[in-house]
Amino acid sequence: MKSINLYLLLLMSLAGPLASKAQERVSNDTVYIPADIRTGDPLPPDGNTIRLQHMLREKRAAYPGKTLAIIFTQPGTWYLDTTLVITPELANGNGSIVFMPANTGDSITLSGGQPIKVKWRRWKKGIYKARLDLPYNFDQLYINDEQQVRARYPNYDSSAKHYNGSAADALSPERIKTWKHPQGGYVHALHKGEWGGYHYRIIGVNPDNTLQLEGGYQNNRQMGMHAGHRFVENIFEELDTTREWFYDQPDKTLYYKPAPGTRLSKASVVVSRLLQVIALKGSADNPVRNVTIANLRFAHTAPTFMDTREPLLRSDWTIYRGGTVLLDGTEHCTIRDCEFDHNGGNAVFVSNYNRHALISGCHIHDAGGSGICFVGNPDAVRSPLFEYNESQPLAAIDTVRGPKTNHYPDSCTAYNNLIYRTGTIEKQTAGVQLSMATNISVLHNTIYDVPRAGINVSEGTFGGHDIAYNDVFNTVLETGDHGAFNSWGRDRYWHPDRRTMDSLTAAHPELILLDAIYTTQLHHNRFRCDHGWDIDLDDGSSNYYIYNNVCLNGGLKLREGFYRTVENNVILNNSFHPHVWFKNSHDIFRHNIVTGPYKPIGIHYWGDEIDNNLFPANTALPTETDKHSVSGDAGFVNPIAGDYRVKAASPALRILFNSFSMDSFGVVSPALRQLAKKAPLPVLAQQRLLTTSETTWLGARIKNIETLGERSAAGLPDDNGVYVISVPDNFPYQLQAGDVILKVGDTAVEKVKDFLNTYSRQGDRREKLTIFRNQRLQIIGPQG
Repeated sequence: MKSINLYLLLLMSLAGPLASKAQERVSNDTVYIPADIRTGDPLPPDGNTIRLQHMLREKRAAYPGKTLAIIFTQPGTWYLDTTLVITPELANGNGSIVFMPANTGDSITLSGGQPIKVKWRRWKKGIYKARLDLPYNFDQLYINDEQQVRARYPNYDSSAKHYNGSAADALSPERIKTWKHPQGGYVHALHKGEWGGYHYRIIGVNPDNTLQLEGGYQNNRQMGMHAGHRFVENIFEELDTTREWFYDQPDKTLYYKPAPGTRLSKASVVVSRLLQVIALKGSADNPVRNVTIANLRFAHTAPTFMDTREPLLRSDWTIYRGGTVLLDGTEHCTIRDCEFDHNGGNAVFVSNYNRHALISGCHIHDAGGSGICFVGNPDAVRSPLFEYNESQPLAAIDTVRGPKTNHYPDSCTAYNNLIYRTGTIEKQTAGVQLSMATNISVLHNTIYDVPRAGINVSEGTFGGHDIAYNDVFNTVLETGDHGAFNSWGRDRYWHPDRRTMDSLTAAHPELILLDAIYTTQLHHNRFRCDHGWDIDLDDGSSNYYIYNNVCLNGGLKLREGFYRTVENNVILNNSFHPHVWFKNSHDIFRHNIVTGPYKPIGIHYWGDEIDNNLFPANTALPTETDKHSVSGDAGFVNPIAGDYRVKAASPALRILFNSFSMDSFGVVSPALRQLAKKAPLPVLAQQRLLTTSETTWLGARIKNIETLGERSAAGLPDDNGVYVISVPDNFPYQLQAGDVILKVGDTAVEKVKDFLNTYSRQGDRREKLTIFRNQRLQIIGPQG
């Protein structure tokens, strides 16, 4: 865990005894200063944030070199009128700044919203309305500090899997026809392949009652909206149930249908306004140093889904480079023991140059975006590309190893954080996100109830991460083809055409680790994904050491990449999924306990070592690999209680498996452990081979798309099509293994049966085939 314990002790001693009086006082090297901002009432004319910044400048000038402890003297909510920006002149080696409550246990909220005073009057159908003349629009409404639901179709349903309610007819002309003025409404939809989501603003209606939209840039793999998983909001006519609201900005009127028992005359009303509450803004040459934000609650920030547009290299992501708290150009800054509650975008964003940032002990939940993001600047990457299908010739590739600038997070830590229900609005999100960063420690976090990955690594730049002792479960709940832990590795050598990449990496293996320069270690974690893989190393993920992990359900997948060593892991109710490996991958899979046969797809080469693994009893051992592997009952100590250490007589000892601790996953602080959900443990069952649709056609072996692995390997958005397993020489079509046949002529085919029937009806005409290859549609004709 590096030096994290010493660092935490240092921070605790820095805070010292908290001030209990409102007046300024000096204690040792710390100056305790009451925050000069007000609560609850309308803002003063000069603005409270500006006043606080002026006070900081004055106190820094008066007390150079001392710690300035900005204390919030009264429990309650403190509303800022603009983002509080801390610049290097306030914190640059001339003493620290600490933000904290005056008294231990005080509940202090820093709000990104604004309180408003409204006079409600009954309207109709249980709906109330109030005049509200604001100089800005807003996207979230809080009544008595509880987030309400903007008028939407379909209605909010907490039990619905996607978006708390989605419907194919949300954009039907019949429904659109019932809306008088939908301009300013929004469409939210999953990506067609379920790889995240899209968001659009409605700007008009066409004569045929279809919508004019702007947006859709929130996903870096453009394929269009999902046909069914979509909903609309901010439409007046859809205000039809309790807790829904609508703000008519042109008419300056707020409409709201309260839940039974709500006393609106006494209710507090807050609207979202700021995208960020606190921003530490420095640079690599002039960083903000030694700022600590401790024991505060952050709430009510505005959603950022229409600002999420910056692509992250060749991952599937776009981002908004900001969060409720932003660290941009900092050194030795800390966010400790804070709560991030119902904010509209990312909770914490560590952007560009940062060194030794620490986010620890935080309770992050119900965020519209991600939990914690560490994201560097593309100018730190040599030969960067930004979309999956982009490529560059060898002559254009910068072959200098490592980063180009220092504009990225390095040696930063996310430790002991409880993160759940993130991605409530945006679906291309993660509990913890890493991109263009190095040596990031992600330790002892508990992450669950998220729409996509719990922990995501966007590309190989620049590796060296230590991801350990995390408990990650209930993941990939709304999307697909992903994992509880997910990574990509589409680095500078990457090419969307596999044959081109095979030739390039065989001739120039030195390209492979130009970006992934340090080994990322993934160890002592417990992962569970019921809608994908527990551990998913996707396209090109390279330079990983994966050991001492427990995979509770989804198995472990290694798609094409290089230099992955996987050993001493426990894989329950599933197995190892190797997909389309390179000839020179140098992959190793050894000393693992698997509970089913391997599930290879497109494997012609088996890496450096696949051996000394334990398979279930009565399972035939692989013939191409595992010459020294054995089968038998693993003999777990107490699987019902989640103890997967092995007993003294276990055959796992014969393959040199070493038991490891099963009680050190997730958060460590008692308060967070008490709040955290428990990971659902599996009922162990030996895996059985699936029945298969495999058959032959003109000598080629074909089958249905039957597994998530086959769909992922082909890059398909759904399970439709005919998967080509192998093709004999002199075949009448230019097919390759791994192709997926989608059409014969103009006729779509979803399964092998459809394909064979359609093809036989063509007689000797030999129609062209529409296929999916290298994640692109192609049309091929018969040869000769």
